Amino acid sequence: MAWKESDRVSERLDFAKLASVEGGNFAELCRRFGVSRKTGYKWLQRWQEEGPEGLVDRSRRPTNSPNRTCGEVEAQVLAIRQQHPAWGGRKIRRRLEELQCCSVPSASTITSILHRHGCISEKASSKAKAFTKFERSEPNELWQLDFKGDFELSSGSRSYPLTILDDHSRYSLGIIACGNQRRDTVEQHLCTTFRRYGIPQSIHVDNGPPWGASFDARHTRLSVWLMCHDINVIHGRPYHPQGRGKLERFHRTLQLEVLQDRNYRNLESVQSDFNPWRDIYNHERPHDALELSVPASRYCASERCFNDVIKPFEYSSRFKTRKTSAKAYFSFHGANYRVSEAFAGKRLGLSPTSRDGVWDIYFRRFVVGQVDERAGTTNRRQPKELAGVR
Repeated sequence: MAWKESDRVSERLDFAKLASVEGGNFAELCRRFGVSRKTGYKWLQRWQEEGPEGLVDRSRRPTNSPNRTCGEVEAQVLAIRQQHPAWGGRKIRRRLEELQCCSVPSASTITSILHRHGCISEKASSKAKAFTKFERSEPNELWQLDFKGDFELSSGSRSYPLTILDDHSRYSLGIIACGNQRRDTVEQHLCTTFRRYGIPQSIHVDNGPPWGASFDARHTRLSVWLMCHDINVIHGRPYHPQGRGKLERFHRTLQLEVLQDRNYRNLESVQSDFNPWRDIYNHERPHDALELSVPASRYCASERCFNDVIKPFEYSSRFKTRKTSAKAYFSFHGANYRVSEAFAGKRLGLSPTSRDGVWDIYFRRFVVGQVDERAGTTNRRQPKELAGVR
C-alpha cells in the first residue's frame, strides 16, 4: 500500500469521502491516492459500515454506544465543547445528531447548557454575527489560496501556513506548514494537491508575492505557471481583503481552534496539529454557511486531471502572435511594447477589440493585458470573474 504511515487514517478518510461522491471517477481517484481498486473498495466499505474508526488498522471500536442513556446528553454536550472550544449550540447539536445520540436537545438548550457551565461568556455572545452567503455553484470552479500570517517557532525559524480552500464547498484542500513563501515551495505543494484533487477552473489570490509582482505588473512566474496548466488566475482588488472573505474566515477559525496559545518547536510539530484538525474541519465540523452540513458533503474531486508535462499551445488564425524578448518586450506594428517580466520569452497572441487600435493580449487562452496603439502603451486587464468572489 502507498499510504503514508503517519497519516494513513487521515488519507483513508479523505479517500472514502471523495469516493462516495456520486458520479466520481473511482479508478482515477485510486490512482491519485496511490492504491489499487481492490484496496480502494475495501476502505470505502469499511468506512460505510463502521465510520472513521473502521479505517484504523484492524480496529473495531464502535463510534458510539447504542446503550447510552438520555441522561448523559449534557455530559456529551460538554465533552464535545471541551474537544472543540469554539463550537456553539448549533454545531454541537448537529454533531450529536451525526453520532446518533438519543434525545438530542435543541440548539438553544445546548447553548443554555454551555452558559450554565461557564463555557460561553456574555462578551462572546455579543460578538456573534450573521453571515452573508455567496459562493460558486460547483466544486472546483474556484479555489482560494493564500498564506496565513506567519509566526515564530521555538527553534528561531518561522512557519508560513499555506491554505487552499474550495469556494463552493469550503472544503480545505490543504493546510501546509511552510518554511518560506517562495514560488518553488508553493509550486511543489500545489503539484501534490493537484495530483490528488485535480485542478480547478480558477484560483483567487491576492497581490503580494509570490502571487503578484505589483499592481501594475500583476503576473508572476507562479501565475504564468498556473496558466500553463490551464488555470485562470484571479487577483483580488488592491486593499480589499473582503474579496477573500471565506479564506479570511477560515484563517480566523484556524487561529482560534488550533494555533491560539500554542508554541511549536518546528514545522513538523505544526503540521502534526494541522492534519487532524483539517480532517475535523472537512468531515465533522458543521459549517454555518452550509446550513450546518460539513464541507465534505458538498465536495468532489475535479474531473480535470493534473499533468506534470505542460502541453504546447497553438493560437488560432484570428491571433497575431509575438514572442517576447528576455526583458519582456515585443514589437507590434512598428512599435515596441512591454509586458510583465513573467512573460519573458513567452509567445503571446493579440486579438483586435471593438475599439480601433486596441488589441487584447492573450497568454494561451487568458487575457493578460491590452495594447493601445493610439497611446503607445500596454495596460493590465482585470479579470471579470473578480466580481463574483467574496
